[in-house]
Amino acid sequence: MTPIRYELIKTCKQTGARLGILHTPHGSFETPMFMPVGTLATVKTLSPEELKEMGAGVILSNTYHLWLRPGHDIVKEAGGLHSFMNWDRGILTDSGGFQVFSLSEFRRIEEEGVYFRNHLNGDKLFLSPEKAMEIQNALGSDIMMAFDECPPYPATYEYMKQSVERTSRWAERCLKAHQRPNEQGLFGIVQGGEFEDLRKQSAQDLVSLDFPGYAVGGLSVGEPKDVMNRVLEFTTPLLPANKPRYLMGVGSPDSLIDGAIRGIDMFDCVLPTRIGRNGTVMTSQGRVVIKNAKYARDFSPLDPNCDCYTCRNYTRAYIRHLIKCDETFGIRLTSYHNVYFLIKLMEQVRQAIREDRLGDFREQFFEQYGFHAPNAKNF
Repeated sequence: MTPIRYELIKTCKQTGARLGILHTPHGSFETPMFMPVGTLATVKTLSPEELKEMGAGVILSNTYHLWLRPGHDIVKEAGGLHSFMNWDRGILTDSGGFQVFSLSEFRRIEEEGVYFRNHLNGDKLFLSPEKAMEIQNALGSDIMMAFDECPPYPATYEYMKQSVERTSRWAERCLKAHQRPNEQGLFGIVQGGEFEDLRKQSAQDLVSLDFPGYAVGGLSVGEPKDVMNRVLEFTTPLLPANKPRYLMGVGSPDSLIDGAIRGIDMFDCVLPTRIGRNGTVMTSQGRVVIKNAKYARDFSPLDPNCDCYTCRNYTRAYIRHLIKCDETFGIRLTSYHNVYFLIKLMEQVRQAIREDRLGDFREQFFEQYGFHAPNAKNF
């Protein structure tokens, strides 16, 4: 029996969004969900206890980075990622493919895998479907990702077609190389850029391999929001309704809501901690750049409608002071608030699905947040 199961609870009558439960070896979690990113086996500046406190269920770690540091052999020796980082809920590891294509200036894609240089010291490295599976099996995550090619945006139709075909062949090799299928679920990644027929081909190839879950890859790589929404509209219906659907690398509030409306169950992104480190926070009234001078004497919380630890205890003026002085506590407070904000947003999305009013919720949220969506989907 597969270690990853998806249970569909309800479909929103207003939008078609799905409310479900993702069952993993380390707990069951309601979807749609936002998964905080812990690239190097830590969500930057936050402790596992704090993540639990705010309701995080599954977090992400990065195969490529953990392979380089500390090494998957050390993580395996520690008893796997859960034990190594003291996290007893779900963990998803990506395949390392995105990092190979985004971090390495020198890379050569061959049928057997990718030759590239270590972005830290320039050493020559080779990553293949088999190697990606070996590393992830050693890391012991609940959900592993197949090794795929991440094409650039924009890419020509010809290039994308070859890339999709290679990704399908690599997916088959990943399944064969997966050593712990009863303990770790392996997801396939649907590619194809903005080309509908290529997305269809990719989805058919992968669905025929019967993965326990499917990701939509190659989005949030620079394309406009309306293109991403259009691609989701024709891609998610191609995926099995009884399996989880994961949109990779997407975490802005508008895209979380729009993705859920288009049938996505799982999202991840470094956005909340990355912008938090730069002094930007998400609030119910829109983004706030806390470094701005106008907050020097603002003794209100970051978000008057938020009950997170940061907003209950600290003011905009104090947090601005910390950020301006490069104090670590400042980026802890902004990171905590931003991750909490997205986790709570998804709780609100799930409640709206329960009550068949996600379309209304979207309208209200977009208006409050200050999003103007000329390409918004009508319900």
